[in-house]
Amino acid sequence: MKVYAFVKVLLFYACTIVILISTSQLTKDLSTPEGNLLSIFTAASATFFLTCLFVKWDKIKLSDIGLKPGILTLKRLFYGFITGLLLAIFQALVVMAFGHLKLMLTPNFNWGTIIFSLFFYLLIAVREELVFRSYLLRTLDNKFKATFALSVMIILFILEHSLSGMSWKMAIIGSGLGGLLFGVAALKTRGIALPIALHTAWNFGQWMTGFKNQSGIWNAVVDKGYEIQTENIGLAAFVLLMVSIICILSSRRISI
Repeated sequence: MKVYAFVKVLLFYACTIVILISTSQLTKDLSTPEGNLLSIFTAASATFFLTCLFVKWDKIKLSDIGLKPGILTLKRLFYGFITGLLLAIFQALVVMAFGHLKLMLTPNFNWGTIIFSLFFYLLIAVREELVFRSYLLRTLDNKFKATFALSVMIILFILEHSLSGMSWKMAIIGSGLGGLLFGVAALKTRGIALPIALHTAWNFGQWMTGFKNQSGIWNAVVDKGYEIQTENIGLAAFVLLMVSIICILSSRRISI
């Protein structure tokens, strides 16, 4: 039964990849921000439908994999978003404290861009949490130990980000620790509201501070010759922040 469950989880993940590639191909002629938004919205919607099919196949309920809203859902979304945003801002402040990095306000910025970016990163988070932290993680957690479930999920999370173009260094450190944080949050709360909020806010916060290799509300300007040093300081700050919040989540009962 365990082998069967593991194979089914891998099949589920393979199907999500097919969905992601297919939606990207359908919108490849729309090489605009709106086209990217349509692509990820379609992928997230199709992934939810796929999840429902696998839930029905297993004769379980959406609540069994954390997809049924509860009385704490809005509270977890709020606290998760605030926490994720503070983590991103604190990382930027740490890097700035070492010098050689300045945040310059992006000229001619508007609220439409902010709202669009927030919605875009929300959809990315929803799609990835549906893929990695609902059916996949919870099925492995139910059939195996949590350590094994988290390990498999993190490996797949790293591989997907690496294959999407991220460097191995960033995929292992960034996606690895991020995946662990979101996974622990999902298992602790038995749902994906908290990881969705954390995930969305972290990505949005990095975009906002110019840490997504593009201008957000601010543009991150590094002094010439200090690019590698600044990147390493940013990674060190990221590791410190992620390990700290993971330890906090792991060592206490979640009441939010």
